[in-house]
Amino acid sequence: MTGALRQMITCHWTARRLQRYLDADPAAPLTPGEITRLEEHIATCERCSEVMRQHRLLHRALSLWSGRRPVDPASVDRMRTVLDDLIDGRQR
Repeated sequence: MTGALRQMITCHWTARRLQRYLDADPAAPLTPGEITRLEEHIATCERCSEVMRQHRLLHRALSLWSGRRPVDPASVDRMRTVLDDLIDGRQR
């Protein structure tokens, strides 16, 4: 098997397990061998480590989102009016 094909298969394998690894869900645990394999791959693969970084950022953003206060509907209406005016070419 060529190195490029092996890398592609390893990246695919990693992508299919990455979310389970990050969630550490006890209902769908990875084996110690899978964890070692995944961590070793992420340490050497720039592409997969970037995907992992993005997953972590998304998780952090979503966890902060639930604690925020809802946006005032009047503010949303004002912003829509401003955007509509910009799209239509009107100035305020």
